[in-house]
Amino acid sequence: MPEKKYKIALVGFSLSKGGGEKVMANLSIFLEKKGIEVHIITVLDGVVFPYSGKHFNMGLLKNESNNFANKLKRLIHLRRYLKANNFDFIIDFRPRTKVIQEFVISRFIYKTKTILTIHSFLIDYYMPKSVWLTQLIYKKNYATIAIVPEIKELVEYKYNLQNITSIYNSVNLDEINKKGNINIQTDYDYIIAIGQYADNIKQFDKLILSYADSILHQKDIHLVIIGSGNKDVLTKVIRDNNIQNFVHLLGFKNNPFKYLRKAKFLVLSSKNEGFPNVLLESLASNTPVISFDCSCGPSIIIEHKKNGLLVENQNLEKLTEAMNLFVEDKELYSYCKKNAFDSIQQFSLDNIGKQWLDLMKIDIYNKTNTQ
Repeated sequence: MPEKKYKIALVGFSLSKGGGEKVMANLSIFLEKKGIEVHIITVLDGVVFPYSGKHFNMGLLKNESNNFANKLKRLIHLRRYLKANNFDFIIDFRPRTKVIQEFVISRFIYKTKTILTIHSFLIDYYMPKSVWLTQLIYKKNYATIAIVPEIKELVEYKYNLQNITSIYNSVNLDEINKKGNINIQTDYDYIIAIGQYADNIKQFDKLILSYADSILHQKDIHLVIIGSGNKDVLTKVIRDNNIQNFVHLLGFKNNPFKYLRKAKFLVLSSKNEGFPNVLLESLASNTPVISFDCSCGPSIIIEHKKNGLLVENQNLEKLTEAMNLFVEDKELYSYCKKNAFDSIQQFSLDNIGKQWLDLMKIDIYNKTNTQ
């Protein structure tokens, strides 16, 4: 008998931003390498992340009005595409805030084994506040994936869902190694922070204040921030603290890894997280990290004083002290830098990808596929 070739659809908002979308793109690369036919379905246009497989770009069908007729048209196209391809699994990485729409999708559009993912501690972005509505959408799924055990426990407690498990985000070491080796020219040493600053979850304004209180600018160590959003608030904080010559808002970069590789260390100053990919990517770039011990994820990735520093959550004074420590204690800094890459091997794409295959009972390793 010929071996069955599995077909899996990965659904996300886009391939251009967001941690969930990056996880989706990484998973597509792993699955295709294992001989699985992968289709990526995106709601919006835009491609930045490398991916594998076929791309069904529903964003090309979206018009400016985005009215009911246009939304219905896209749902019909989605249903036809899923039906025509007869997928073995659908894995959905989207935030799901529109309850009626998600109920329609779960009951009338997704007609095969479905896995829904939750990528943030702010679970209201992924499920209704109502328990019975959540159960209507989630209970018949093949599985629900929370990216950390803490989120899994919260969802189980709040919604009484039983088909939920936890799989961490992965890091694509090959991509980081390739893109990180591209040289950049700067005439200063720097630390780095990465993320969107439109909603202030990353709290770059507080990071700038901590940096201003540190000894770093006195030692000509600059702060580089990569990300998109309105710069006005951050620019004001920089100006008010008279550090215009030391803080650089570089905007969005397709390749942040070349900046990560050259940075002395990365700082994560978030209010909350799901599972911060940027910590994995920094450590994979041999760059140690400093992070608030916020909910949730940093404490899973960071081994305090081994690959980075964990700081009391939202304590700006302690954040400043941690930055100073990494500059003043060269032995500690070198030790954390030496351990950075090896510390995140459990999160490699191969290790995390195998957990996805185990969940779906796809045994490509022994060449005996069973569902």
